[in-house]
Amino acid sequence: MSSTHILSAFDDELKYLMRRISEMGGMAEQMVAESVRALVNTDGALAQKVISDDVVMDATEREIGDKAIVMIARRQPMAADLREIIGALRIASDLERVGDLGKSNCKRVMAVQSSGIPRKLARGIEHLSDLALAQLKEVLDVYTTRSAEKAKSIRDRDEEIDSMYTSLFRELLTYMMEDPRNITSCTHLLFCAKNIERIGDHATNIAETIYYMTTGAQPEGERPKEDLTSSVGAINE
Repeated sequence: MSSTHILSAFDDELKYLMRRISEMGGMAEQMVAESVRALVNTDGALAQKVISDDVVMDATEREIGDKAIVMIARRQPMAADLREIIGALRIASDLERVGDLGKSNCKRVMAVQSSGIPRKLARGIEHLSDLALAQLKEVLDVYTTRSAEKAKSIRDRDEEIDSMYTSLFRELLTYMMEDPRNITSCTHLLFCAKNIERIGDHATNIAETIYYMTTGAQPEGERPKEDLTSSVGAINE
């Protein structure tokens, strides 16, 4: 078999991985958007759809993993080619976790159906998810373009979601303190808000992976963080 044919076959396999990652990314975006819509509208049927879709996400991640292992064993890639395959494995894992977080939020829809969600709190959840989804969409676009500069920019903006999450965390605590009847629903919303914040973290993970795939180096410096929820309510000495 000629080396040209081997290289062509390997390129086709890499393109297949890229296509499956892109499809996974599109499904992850849809699951997150639908999970938030199901939550704020207490839509049980939509929540069940998202939960069912997670099975497809899991299967796709396994398929990508199996394909990557065969490619490494058969082709023994090095340098940029190896980073491409390892990067696909990492990104598939992050996207699978994004799907899990969307599913987790949907499991709480039934718990808040009886009380519903106050419109003010629903807006906070929606704004947080809009920011996380925008970051996820942007990083998936960067996966296509392989722009190290844009990947680093996304990574450096991680604190935006953290800051909004901290603000929503404070708002939910206030509702709980003002009226104990809000405690149950607000507790569920606290978990949902944290899940959405974690989706932003996974988008940042993907940005770091893309940077590594493109440059062969990890981004310098610590990832900026603005999650201050651990200090909310603390007594100043």
